Amino acid sequence: MKYTLLEMVQEILSDMDSDEVNGIGDTVEAEQVATIVKSTYMALMSTRDWPHLRKGITISSFGATATPTHMSLPEATKEVCFINYNTIGFGESKKDYKEMVWLEPDDFIRRSNTEDSTKSYVQTVTDPSGIELFVRNDRAPRYYTSFNDQDVVFDAFDNTVDTTLQESKIQAQAYIMPGWTMDGSFIPDLPDMAFISLIEEAKAKATFKLKQVADQKAEQESGRQRRWLARKSRRLAGGIKYPNYGRKSRKTVVDATFTRS
Repeated sequence: MKYTLLEMVQEILSDMDSDEVNGIGDTVEAEQVATIVKSTYMALMSTRDWPHLRKGITISSFGATATPTHMSLPEATKEVCFINYNTIGFGESKKDYKEMVWLEPDDFIRRSNTEDSTKSYVQTVTDPSGIELFVRNDRAPRYYTSFNDQDVVFDAFDNTVDTTLQESKIQAQAYIMPGWTMDGSFIPDLPDMAFISLIEEAKAKATFKLKQVADQKAEQESGRQRRWLARKSRRLAGGIKYPNYGRKSRKTVVDATFTRS
């Protein structure tokens, strides 16, 4: 079951024996609880790679011939899963997506430094950070890195095909951090099964911060929910699979949470 922000605030305030509210802005305490729910939610999202947050992304080209192999990730990108590039050659019609290989910045620079800057197929590119790179302009890219965890830098581009790398030739997926709206009707982007964990975690924090009292039951339930979610955060895969070490199972138990209706 999903909850609106107002419903979560009302439940937490009720358990804290606080005044009833009809909106998150009705009392200072309601606003404080809403803020705690937000911070708890963002922490919950950032500490786990939630399958529903893995999405296709557009990586935008700098669009400048001075930086032909530079592209930018969307602002909300948490973690890149993979990047493929269509390495189709001049005069070819068949698309040819190849997986790009990640290199740590120092390894990328060492590889770049092996190129002969006097050759016509090697172009000198200056990264916005000031680092000078030698990139190939006679073939499709193979490797990529990042110097600021936002911009993606590739090792090559084929100038017989394009003057810069093209976002239309990218296939990529990443985990995206969800947004937040401080409105009572807002429903956080969270699987149904995780809302109880969010509420209990926020309840424990709110009770301690606002009442200066530890809510043992809320903390215990929060811990139990976190452990359960660690195994069950995937909708389709059914969570972590533990080995049975050859033991025979007498009965298969189906968790109704993941049964298709």
